[in-house]
Order: sequence, then C-alpha cells, then structure tokens
Amino acid sequence: MTLTTSPFDDDHLHEECGVFGIFGTPDAAAHTALGLHALQHRGQEATGIVATDGEHFNAHRGLGHVGENFGADAQNTVAKLTGFAAIGHNRYATTGETAIRNVQPLFADFEFGGFALCHNGNLTNALILRQQLVRQGCIFQSTTDTETIVHLIARSRRRTVVDRLIEAMNQVDGAYALVCLSSSALIGLRDPNGVRPLILGRLGDSYIITSESCALDIIGADFVRDVEPGELLVIDGTGLKSYFPFRPAERRFCIFEYIYFARPDSLVEGISVYAARKAIGAELAKESGVEADVVVPVPDSGVPAAVGYAAAAGIPFELGIIRNHYVGRTFIQPTDQVRHLGVKLKHNANRAQLAGKRVILVDDSIVRGTTSTKIVEMVRQAGAREVHMRIASPPTTHSCFYGVDTPEREKLLAARMSVEEMARVIGVDSLAFISIDGLYRAMGEPRRDPEAIQYCDACFTGDYPIALTDRDGGNAARQLSLLAEAS
Repeated sequence: MTLTTSPFDDDHLHEECGVFGIFGTPDAAAHTALGLHALQHRGQEATGIVATDGEHFNAHRGLGHVGENFGADAQNTVAKLTGFAAIGHNRYATTGETAIRNVQPLFADFEFGGFALCHNGNLTNALILRQQLVRQGCIFQSTTDTETIVHLIARSRRRTVVDRLIEAMNQVDGAYALVCLSSSALIGLRDPNGVRPLILGRLGDSYIITSESCALDIIGADFVRDVEPGELLVIDGTGLKSYFPFRPAERRFCIFEYIYFARPDSLVEGISVYAARKAIGAELAKESGVEADVVVPVPDSGVPAAVGYAAAAGIPFELGIIRNHYVGRTFIQPTDQVRHLGVKLKHNANRAQLAGKRVILVDDSIVRGTTSTKIVEMVRQAGAREVHMRIASPPTTHSCFYGVDTPEREKLLAARMSVEEMARVIGVDSLAFISIDGLYRAMGEPRRDPEAIQYCDACFTGDYPIALTDRDGGNAARQLSLLAEAS
C-alpha cells in the first residue's frame, strides 16, 4: 500500500501559498496560527511560523496542514513561539519534492541581525539569478525561488534592512507578495503589477499583513485596505510607514483569484469573491443557456457560480453532488483495481436529484479533464437523462508563471482540443465556457477599455504582463517554484 496525493486534486490549478504577519501583540504566534487556519485553502503541503521577541527568533516549520502543526494537539508548539511579532506561511500541494528545507518562512542571520521572510508568487528570473549567485559563491540550502531573495539581501551593501530589501527586489522579475520579519519590524511588499493579493488589517493596536480578509475575520481583526501594487509597508514601534520604491507598472491582478483561488467569504481588491462568482455564473447562463431541469454545482468551488447561473436561467438549483469534507490530502491506494474509484472518496451523486433529469453541471475550470470525466460518468450512472457542463472560466490554454502550480501546456486539455473535442472526451451532451469578454463583463470591467481595470488573464489568453526571463532565456519548461528541484 502507498500513500499518494488524491487524484481529484490533480484537475485544478493550485495556488502556491498564503502569508500572514502580525506586529504588536504578545499572542503573535497564536494569532498567526489562526490566520493560517483561515488560509489553509491556499496551501496544504506544509506550514511554518517564525516569531520574535526583539532579541531571539523562534520557529516551527512542518509538513502537513496547519492543524497538524499548530492545532489543539500542538499547543505547546505555539506556546514556545514567544514574541510580539510573527509571520507564517502555508505552502501549496504539489507532486514535487516534499522536504523541510523548502518550508517557509525562511530565516537567516545577517550582519544586521535575524530576518525571516515568506513569499506568495513566483520569480520569473529566479533560475538566472540563482546561477549567477552560485557562480559568485553563494550556497543555497533549498530549491525555492524565495531563497534567491535571501542571498540578494545578504550581498547588498545598503545600510538598513528596508534598503537592502528594496535593492534585492529591484533585481527580480515576477509576481510576489512578501511578508518579512526583522527583530524590530514587520514588512509587507507587493509587486508593481499587483498580481498576487496582499491586504492590511488591524487588531487593536496591532497591524496585520496577509493574503486574504478571511484571515482577519478569524481573529476578529478589521480590514484596513489592500496593499497597493508596488507598495512597501514597514510596521514597527513607531507605527506604520508606506513607501513606493519601484517603478510604477500596469495593475494586473490575477483574475483566477475570483474564479477559484480565494475563499468565497473574502474581499479581494475591494470585491466580494462570492458576489463575483455569482456574477460570473449569471453571465455564463446568458452566454450559453440550454434547456434543462436542474443546475448542479461541482462542489465546493462551483457552488457560487451555479447559484448565479440558476438564478439567471430560471432553473432550479440542487445539490446533485455531495462532497465528503472529511477526506484528507492523501489516501491509501491498495491496488490498481480501485484507483479509479478515488473521485468517489470526495464526491458522490445525489441520485434523487439527478435521475431522469436534464442536468447542467457548473464547475470553475477544466485543466486536464480527468475529474470532469469522472464526475460526468458518476452523474450519468445516477440516471441523468442529459448532462451539460458549463465552466465559469474561459478555456485554460496557457501555463502560469506567476505563482500558480499549472501543468505544462501540452497537458492542458484546452490547449490540445477544441471545445467540441473536449465535450466528447468528457462525455457531456454539450460543453461551454464563459468567454473572456463575458468574464470581464461579470467583473464590471470592459476588456481593453483603457479606463477599466485589466487583469492578469495569461492562463486564458497567453498575454503575460511580466517578462518570463527564465523561460525566454532557455528554461522554457521550468519555473523555480516552491518545491521544484533545481537542475
């Protein structure tokens, strides 16, 4: 018997991580652990916290979920992380190397003292920078692109921690949201295009920097504002300071945060994620309506879009597929004979709502198509008379290089097939995706309008807003992600 990653997770794109930092409370580590619980959806492979009391740094990093490392059975672990400030990180699940050396936050002792940092995103010139740094004598301890930043800070001759960080980040390309911790300050930084989310919150006199507003809700903190693209925040004993040390760039927030990544109860860039998904579903119904008896979401990520679709189409919404919420990240596969049953560990058909009906299945995306095929087969076996699938995103035709775990392009179903061919492979009576223009309409931002917000939609259009330096420099098949082994 072997433990393997659940196959029903292979057919979604995966966010790389979530970050959380808090300054100015004796319960910094406990609050960080709670914040990471709320951000568990952004990464399930590993988690870590570093705290400081101004003199010492205390850390715990571990593989697995937040609850396994900082839950009720691990209270002593949190209690040992003493200090008035802390940062934490959740790392996404992948098939790459699983090792403690890659778990964040990363920590290093510099000339100026201890410094920890964690990162959500991906540096698109990390491989080239890493090769240069190795030739100059740097010794890397991990295979993360984040460690490149550590070495750039170490080599800086600037006087202050903030100036060293600014000099380091001026040498990198890519999408990033950083939370950093020195002995006296919490620092947050967002890339000039604002691809990845980062927000500012407050709990009494304590400031918080984190990926999503749901991490504020769990500790009763107030949302203050989004960290602006290209903004650097420094929080210390004197309060909050804001800097804009980088050249301004076009705002290109990742639109997939609204489709799938962010939690539905979060506010991202001032927009309710739940409301955005409902609006996308409604627009999808307008674009690709079909006669049917029931609208069924593929849980859980397809639920808000299905609610919007059903309301706009005037078709009843039903939970025709029930999700088992108690399935872990891994499961035992004793034989090849039962491996194909893996999807039923997570989803089961609600036969009473499907038998004899024309069913519209609503999901957030199709990546490889493996899970969609199994879901459709399950619905047909439950007695559905017709099965139509509607997808609340355009076809995913390109890989992401900005912090999303995406298969190589040749493994993306939509990159190899037409919609009609995909429908035949998946086994549906009809298949339709929301159009890219429809997606922008749902977000209230006319596409290509110079006065409107333009998102990063490269996974649908191939329009990459940030230079893919490593890829264009001969590393086309590689991005140095959080778990990828450097060749």
